[in-house]
Amino acid sequence: MARAKQPKPVHQMTVAQFEASFPDENACISYLVARRWPEGVICPRCGNPKVYPLASGHHWQCEQCAVDGYRFSHIAGTIFENTNKPLRDWFHVTHKMLTSKKGVSALQIMREMGFGSYKTAWYMCHRIRTALVEDSDKLGGIVEVDETFVGGLAKNKHKDKRGGGHGTGGGGSGKTPVVGAVSRKGNVVARVIANVQAATLEGFVHEAVSNKVSLLCTDQWVGYRGLDKTYPHATVDHAKGQYVVGAVHTQTIEGFWSIFKRGIVGSFHKVSRKYMPLYVAEFQFRYNNRFNEDIFGTAISGC
Repeated sequence: MARAKQPKPVHQMTVAQFEASFPDENACISYLVARRWPEGVICPRCGNPKVYPLASGHHWQCEQCAVDGYRFSHIAGTIFENTNKPLRDWFHVTHKMLTSKKGVSALQIMREMGFGSYKTAWYMCHRIRTALVEDSDKLGGIVEVDETFVGGLAKNKHKDKRGGGHGTGGGGSGKTPVVGAVSRKGNVVARVIANVQAATLEGFVHEAVSNKVSLLCTDQWVGYRGLDKTYPHATVDHAKGQYVVGAVHTQTIEGFWSIFKRGIVGSFHKVSRKYMPLYVAEFQFRYNNRFNEDIFGTAISGC
């Protein structure tokens, strides 16, 4: 099977560039095939490269999967499968999500795309967020770790994240705890967690951060104290007005939280704990691909 010609990367496509690149459904299909199978079409079930195209177009058959052959299309095994929306609509929504720094709500997607229902827009956005979930390598260099709380009723919000019940996520405030680690000038890894107790935080750090880091920076929350045993760990004490002590600070991860929270409050207004991991994945993907000149192609490859 001949290789498909690779699409030219376009950094943060403008609307005009998007329309020029994807004028119709066939252009979207060709792009997806080239991104999904850069070495040539293979069977999505068994990985067999010896498949042959069918006369119907954009369909192939694998003789290895079934006695009568397994027929599949360009969307088999992707987030686009079993949906009635054209691929061009999916591309439009993906493009809007990737080019909006603070995210775009399903309600806005519904209005701009002219969808007949909010449920359709919500469903598409969530499927795309699922595709943006990354398998991250362990972070190295100088790494900052911090946690934050998202959501909760306004009357229950504390003056800062250290307010009452820090170990359980703000007591009964209904907030969702999220922890993040960022390598300076590098990637971020963020996760929704059950609580901010030592065992939970240390487990996250051991999973996300290499033990060969040159420096691990946190604040003085008690949940981070055990990291001294396995990492070159230094802290700043925000309670005493310490924010930068030489190379020790948590301003990079706090910058990520700022973008994330502005998006949750400004674009989405309210996110349930159940779906919070998908929103975290969306913001993490955009942050980690901020220098990627082919962020759209990377996203489509993961769909």
